[in-house]
Amino acid sequence: MRSLHSLRLAAAGLCLLASSAFLPTAFASPSNPANGIDYITLAQPQATQTAGKKVEVIEFFMYHCPVCNALEPQLEAWAKQEGDRIQLRRIHIPFRGASDPEAHLYLALEAMGKPDAIHGQIFDLVHKQHVNLHEDGAILDWMGKNGNSIGVDPAKFQEAWNAFGVQTRLHQLSKVMASYQVESAPTLVIDGRYQTSPGTVASHFNPPDRNDLFKATLEVADKLVSKAAQSK
Repeated sequence: MRSLHSLRLAAAGLCLLASSAFLPTAFASPSNPANGIDYITLAQPQATQTAGKKVEVIEFFMYHCPVCNALEPQLEAWAKQEGDRIQLRRIHIPFRGASDPEAHLYLALEAMGKPDAIHGQIFDLVHKQHVNLHEDGAILDWMGKNGNSIGVDPAKFQEAWNAFGVQTRLHQLSKVMASYQVESAPTLVIDGRYQTSPGTVASHFNPPDRNDLFKATLEVADKLVSKAAQSK
């Protein structure tokens, strides 16, 4: 896996790529994605957390990433459209290392069973209200004063934040990323086997704007879900 410094450069580059004009590249079709072009197959498949015929889809993201924020509405709509075919879960990239505050925030909310209900609200706090979530103290202070306003009990949040299980998972995130070969955000992993992202799709597809890039990425993901489902 790349160093955290390299990951930061990769994430910053993707954000720049997704907000800029795209240069023409080799033709590729999201409706017929090719391995090594529109997606990669992981060298070592990872165990999934789904049962039966549901296909697991993991989004590796970061709350402060503008591309993740912009993708969120389309990703949510796509997940609803997929319905019972998939189970979507998320893993926050530890951008600042083993004690990353935002990753800690997500894990604490996940331990409370809250992420799906308030995920969009956290993005809004960062990107619209410009609330500082880059430091442990700032997160704990904000949640202590305002948690109830977004449906998070401050005392229970503090308890989850300090929980041994949350702390353990936080310090394991770098190993998780290495297992899934994740180097930038946002990245989607389907069925523990296939990985795609807006950055991967953009390198071989020439969409007119960012929304079309997201649509193309999710179309690739849809085809990978179908491919995974066929093997179940």
